[in-house]
Amino acid sequence: MREYTTNGIDRRTMLKLTGGVGIAGLAGCSGSSGDEAYNIGMVDAQTGSLSAFGERNQRGKDLALSAVNEVGIGGSELQVTVEDSGSENQGGISAAQKLVNQDGVPFLIGAVGSGVSLAIYESVVEGTDVVQLSQNSTGLGLTDFPELLRMSPPGSTQATALADIIAEDGYDSVALTYVNNNYGQSLAEAFTNAWDGDVAYNNSHDQEQQSYSSVISEMNNASADAWLFITYQAEFSTMVNEIFSSGYEAQLYGADSVSGENVLENTPDGSMEGMKIVVPSAPVEEQNYQDFASTFEEEYGQAPTSWAAYAYDCVINAALAIQAADSFTGAALGEVVRDVSRPEGEQVTSFEAASDILSDGSPSDVDYQGVSGPIDFDENGDPVGFLQVLEVQDHSYQGVDFISS
Repeated sequence: MREYTTNGIDRRTMLKLTGGVGIAGLAGCSGSSGDEAYNIGMVDAQTGSLSAFGERNQRGKDLALSAVNEVGIGGSELQVTVEDSGSENQGGISAAQKLVNQDGVPFLIGAVGSGVSLAIYESVVEGTDVVQLSQNSTGLGLTDFPELLRMSPPGSTQATALADIIAEDGYDSVALTYVNNNYGQSLAEAFTNAWDGDVAYNNSHDQEQQSYSSVISEMNNASADAWLFITYQAEFSTMVNEIFSSGYEAQLYGADSVSGENVLENTPDGSMEGMKIVVPSAPVEEQNYQDFASTFEEEYGQAPTSWAAYAYDCVINAALAIQAADSFTGAALGEVVRDVSRPEGEQVTSFEAASDILSDGSPSDVDYQGVSGPIDFDENGDPVGFLQVLEVQDHSYQGVDFISS
């Protein structure tokens, strides 16, 4: 029978926090009868400026839960309790505190936004045994925290790719604006380090402003023909509308977070024609991704993004760690969470196949290949990654190139 504990919180403290609810019930643990579920947590952006990413995450999470629970984990199901970050650091901290301190989850998926993920780790997770695996964070700062794992590749690869693409397109001067948080600052710094040309404008902007006309005017006055945006969808939509209405002309480039259907819907046709964006990508030619995409489209009537694929793989990775671990505790899960997707094991592309191997073998015997690509966490908790170059053509995104990090 598995051992169930609550992440280093003693029983007396837990009873105070929960008004006497049993610890086993809080942990969502399964007894030997297998009639209860393993409960893990997820901090997602269900509201706020990153909610478009959060919606896709939930869909990927739900598909993964279906795949896991069709098979089961030792006769039990997996549950994911989701809390909203509101796309903000403090909201993420509050959500994580609820999941870790009250619900007692030993495994936490979260979050959208690099600053949110870091805030959760430093304020809630660091110093505990809880395993944190971020679904959508690309900020470079996460690399400095090896125990903070992430499914999406670090932004350093994006920054280098953007610098190369802009140079290859024949530009030697760029105007750069970035959102004033960890994600924007770290990616902007990585770009300027990789860029050999002139940076004619290099300034941050705040989130959720009604207008960015002063930023756009300053970029135009910098006389750079290439403009690079490292920001979020809502902010970028406002900027594009102001560029268009002002009649400014420039070749636009963007990091992953500026792309999305919301941007297309909220900007005029022709306002971004020819823009190039570098985004993390799943290996779309692989069969397991195509199967995932087909299921996603059947269920939701649209193609998945890479963000949905990352969320899907976070859930599968958590489920495999639960099956492989000696107990449903953060310490035990932390010992195996990297092993179930290492290259040394047998390559498999589904939870069912990986679960079959784990039933008779050890964590090192399986190498789960995710729908988002290989999941081989390095010493910094970063995975192998793929990038895709998108170009805006006729007010839609078209893939024009792939890059392997």
